[in-house]
Amino acid sequence: MRRCFACKINIVDFDHNDPALKKFLTNWSKIKSGKETRLCSKHQRNLTRAIKRARTLALLPYTNQ
Repeated sequence: MRRCFACKINIVDFDHNDPALKKFLTNWSKIKSGKETRLCSKHQRNLTRAIKRARTLALLPYTNQ
């Protein structure tokens, strides 16, 4: 059974100011699925929320143009 890497290193919540959020986006700036990111559902929801916050604050682009 694979293990969520966020659970392994005890990440409680993803920060919307973290520049590492880009690795969870595709080339077209779509959020990768849980199977691709290898996160559990709890952390995938937290990640999605952080990415959407970062987009709202213009820290991440909505599209890659």
